[in-house]
Amino acid sequence: MKQKNTWVSWNENIKHNYTSLYKITSEEKLSEVIAKNDKIRFFGNKQSSADIAAGTDALIDMTSYNKIVSYDYNKKTVTVQSGLILGDFLEAIEAVGWCIPCLPDINTITIGGALATGTHGTSGKLLSEYMIECTLVLADGSIKTITEEDDLMDAVRVSLGMLGVMSTITFKCEKSYTLHVKERPEKDSEWLPKIKSRLKEHDFLRILWLPHTDKGYVITGDKIKPDTKIVENNGPKYLKHRRNASKILYKYSHIYPWITSIANKILAKAFFSSKKEHKGTLYQATVTKSRGSTLELAEWTIALDKFPQVFDELKTEINKWSNKSFIHIPMDVRFVKKDTSWLSYAYKQDIVTMGCVSRNAATADTYEAFKSVEKIFLKHGGRPHWGKRFSAKDVELSRVYPKWEAFKELRSNLDPTNKFLNPYLTKLVNAKAKKVINEIA
Repeated sequence: MKQKNTWVSWNENIKHNYTSLYKITSEEKLSEVIAKNDKIRFFGNKQSSADIAAGTDALIDMTSYNKIVSYDYNKKTVTVQSGLILGDFLEAIEAVGWCIPCLPDINTITIGGALATGTHGTSGKLLSEYMIECTLVLADGSIKTITEEDDLMDAVRVSLGMLGVMSTITFKCEKSYTLHVKERPEKDSEWLPKIKSRLKEHDFLRILWLPHTDKGYVITGDKIKPDTKIVENNGPKYLKHRRNASKILYKYSHIYPWITSIANKILAKAFFSSKKEHKGTLYQATVTKSRGSTLELAEWTIALDKFPQVFDELKTEINKWSNKSFIHIPMDVRFVKKDTSWLSYAYKQDIVTMGCVSRNAATADTYEAFKSVEKIFLKHGGRPHWGKRFSAKDVELSRVYPKWEAFKELRSNLDPTNKFLNPYLTKLVNAKAKKVINEIA
């Protein structure tokens, strides 16, 4: 009998037993492992808050499949293996003077995981929209090459790993550029009406909303020549202690939710009241290089035109003293341009994304804010981030993703035995169990 081992997610909120673990370094091995297992999932740095990476007896650790395969300097394209860590990838293309025009705020995830879950930055498109070609290992172990010209690409770009395992990926890059970044606090009554004008005026826009304070922290970025001189201001040195201060102030907020309102006012005054100014490449200037494992995350997206209404409704709801949905600082507000990928949050509409964070990962199940945010966003046709926490399943998702049923049909055709589904994903797509009959000759 095989020994059971335990797979544990980054913040220890998800745990699963497994019997076989494969660390692969080649496409041939990846194909072989997938072909010989009846059920299998795959993971990178385990940083998803959604239960998508494990839950099967056989698992593939993709982090050793992490090489840069080739560059095409004339076309500004680069081909990589899907287990490559995003930070390593970004540093490599930056070294040759290139960038991906829209970057997420964290760099410790794998390329494959980032694409599969619809990872995005702000003021551009999903990261997956810069993929122009990939090889996909299907359920039978065969390898399929998919290009921009293939109809299948719009389904594959964001797929939660349910269509197959991404093997190699080719990205179209752009010439690197320098951003002049300015940060400052603003009242909600100031930043909210300016969103559309600022999206036109600036190359980069991000707002850290500070619940229960009536304020946000606005971050704008404008392209400048690299040698442009600016007066840098990184704010007081104590700003680096925000995580520790948050940990202390929110320690008992799961028992007494109202503490959050007081804590937020203190944190806003201490850490979000300074003006800052700096410059750097998109990667240098905007990407967080680390993330604490004490977090639990949810994120919802909504059409740009609907955001002011949703924001006002959410703000009204959480500011009721009788309500238990007090929200930790900050709620990250970002902006994504429309695309045509089936399971993209921005499918055929410009969107606003709004993150919701619990600073106490261990008590996230009692964090009422996740429920309130989901209820309000779903009511207005919002879509959940695939790699973060949400409770919506097949019925709700079919209402907000126009291509949901088409994706399910394609998934079933490519993976008729549900090889790539774990229990969480099975419920998500409402997949029916299929019996596999072994014929004896």
